[in-house]
Amino acid sequence: MTKVRILANDGLHEDGILLLNEAGYEVITEREEQNNLPNVLPDFDVILVRSATKVRQDLIDACPNLKVIGRGGVGLDNIDVKYAKEKGIEVYNTPSASSKSVAELVFGHLFSLSRSLHLANRQMPAQGESQFKALKKSYSKGVELRGKTLGIIGFGRIGCEVAKIGLGLGMNVMAVDPFIDKSTIQLDFAGMPELHLSIDIHTTSKEKMLEKADYITLHIPKLDEPVIGEKEIEKMKRGVILVNASRGGMIDEDLLMRSLDSGKIGGIGLDVFDGEPIPKVALLNHPKISVSPHIGASTGEAQANIGRELAEKIIHFFEG
Repeated sequence: MTKVRILANDGLHEDGILLLNEAGYEVITEREEQNNLPNVLPDFDVILVRSATKVRQDLIDACPNLKVIGRGGVGLDNIDVKYAKEKGIEVYNTPSASSKSVAELVFGHLFSLSRSLHLANRQMPAQGESQFKALKKSYSKGVELRGKTLGIIGFGRIGCEVAKIGLGLGMNVMAVDPFIDKSTIQLDFAGMPELHLSIDIHTTSKEKMLEKADYITLHIPKLDEPVIGEKEIEKMKRGVILVNASRGGMIDEDLLMRSLDSGKIGGIGLDVFDGEPIPKVALLNHPKISVSPHIGASTGEAQANIGRELAEKIIHFFEG
């Protein structure tokens, strides 16, 4: 049997590599530039990617030996999935492996914006000694998340994990998803296995959520147009705080800047950007924006889960 060759072009956690090596597969993790992939990939049976590498029709056509495309993460917008399947190529992703990590990052941004931590961390190193009292006064108007209403657009795996944390904080959760009527949220408590709660959350209309939410977070796949535009912002409470940790382009960025400047939007956490990996400088420097470089799934736990899940799916494909 010819050894299965796998190019993990955007990297793969050592747990996944170990499983694949134990199965007798060869795993290459040295990154190839996008424009060189048509020269290299024909010698491989599998390519594993994350967000950086694109697997489009022209690359698929150049690689007749390709049998599997794996994406570490939820979305598949950097892969021509339909065309790959028409060519008999299996396409896998890992929709649940990083859900908890993304949800925790969302709340990192929500806490930061609610207490101006993103600004304090920028300004205190530069002004701390001389301006400590002034900074303390400036940042003493924070708000608690407890008792506030959290709107979740997209109530899949990540949206449900966000809801769990929100409920644990005592927030009122309003979820929006045209494909889901109800989800049952399972609340478990570490170290206390006897405590277990099941809470049913029925989804609501986007219009109703926009009118009531104090915080809004997005967890939807890539769409052709923004899900938050002028009419959605008009319906929101003044001072609402948003987080986008799904895909860039889900919010009209020019409209976002104007809404931040007017005070209609109180702040936003951005882990993803339109035009990534080159975000607009104005977004990075805006005082009402908390930023992170697309690291929602970038925890050790999530990467280990992703690596193992991809490895298991590949092994099952070739041997199952």
